[in-house]
Amino acid sequence: MGIPTVFITALPTIAQMVGANRIVRGVAITHPTGDPSLAAGDELALRVRILDRAVDMLASDVAPRTVWEIDG
Repeated sequence: MGIPTVFITALPTIAQMVGANRIVRGVAITHPTGDPSLAAGDELALRVRILDRAVDMLASDVAPRTVWEIDG
């Protein structure tokens, strides 16, 4: 059965190809869990949204290779 994990990446197609089941689309290749061009408070809010999506996905039954958007 294994331990459920979530793959946060800006390249979900590659994550699907390697068999990841829970994928959250990140912001950019160089900064998948943030955006340094944002103000500090806005970037913190973005990081929290990304991690909230990942935790929600951990708690959900998902079809294989499911990709969730940050705001979806």
